[in-house]
Amino acid sequence: MNRICHIEIDDRGLAVPTPEIEQERKVAIFDLLEDNSFTLPVREGREVPAGPYRLGLAIKERRLVFDIMTEDAAKAGEFHLSLGPFRQVVKDYFQICESYFDAVKKLTPSQIEAIDMARRGIHNEGARVLQERLEGKAEIDIDTARRLFTLICVLHFGG
Repeated sequence: MNRICHIEIDDRGLAVPTPEIEQERKVAIFDLLEDNSFTLPVREGREVPAGPYRLGLAIKERRLVFDIMTEDAAKAGEFHLSLGPFRQVVKDYFQICESYFDAVKKLTPSQIEAIDMARRGIHNEGARVLQERLEGKAEIDIDTARRLFTLICVLHFGG
């Protein structure tokens, strides 16, 4: 029950993503819905609505917004995170992804693998930052953090 069952990305007003970015988004959402761990901890002694949860992600007023509802659309929580701690890792991730997409077209498999390893390392760093920023707000495992980080990058692309 401690999982995300639906995800919605509010990308109104953001730049249209490239085909590669759109593909990353689709894969992240698919993988996230297939397997994730998302728990809302008890805060200030209040009871927490049980999952599974519907998650809305958006950038509003230069902040990352998590809008959480129960499966039957009752409000379960909302929190806003500063985008500042994500800026450098998102920038690095986009740069390495661009190198990776270019490499796939013209480099050898061993060169592509080296770039992909670097890409995974930066992706893991972004997931770690997300887990730290969500501390006390939501508990997520590393795979869920990685997939959510991808979606944050998609939002950053236009933000």
